[in-house]
Amino acid sequence: MTLAQDIAADLLEIEAVYLKPEEPFTWASGIKSPIYTDNRITLSYPKTRTLIENGFVETIKAHYPEVEVIAGTATAGIPHGAIIADKMELPFAYIRSKPKDHGAGNQIEGRVTKGQKMVIIEDLISTGGSVLDAAAAAIRDGAEVLGVVAIFTYELPKAKANFDKAGIELLTLSHYTELIQVAKEKGFIDADGLALLEKFKQDQENWQN
Repeated sequence: MTLAQDIAADLLEIEAVYLKPEEPFTWASGIKSPIYTDNRITLSYPKTRTLIENGFVETIKAHYPEVEVIAGTATAGIPHGAIIADKMELPFAYIRSKPKDHGAGNQIEGRVTKGQKMVIIEDLISTGGSVLDAAAAAIRDGAEVLGVVAIFTYELPKAKANFDKAGIELLTLSHYTELIQVAKEKGFIDADGLALLEKFKQDQENWQN
């Protein structure tokens, strides 16, 4: 299997991803979704965690060989980013959702120099708003953001539009389309469930258009 398939299979097996096509979850945005993802759970499973971190390192080396600093988003991107930076022997920093309201008022914790080439690590992409806010903060502080790398994306059209508008590249280790196919092949859902999951993706695309 490919890396994307291996990661999708692991996310399903450790229940970091829940699929309920007949009883959709309600996201914070109000979207009724047949899928819910909690990638923080991956940290508790060494095999899955190693698969993901090695995938991050391979992806970054292949696409951003000039990277000089790894940054994680608070909070979900911090542990992954720290492990990746250690594996790549690179500096690490993390980016808060907003500046601290006390002390030095930092939004970026760690030492990032002007012009330093940065890759930002995120665990999950829905619309991309929070990680793009983090990227904007890094750019304001003088970093050169090469791209964002995440574990998983729901492939929502709004996310693509947001990244395109920001002019920032997004790479993910796995994605919604791959995951639902793996779920069908491994028996996590039946044919009717797959149809509902595919319909959700199509509905999001139609709504965006």
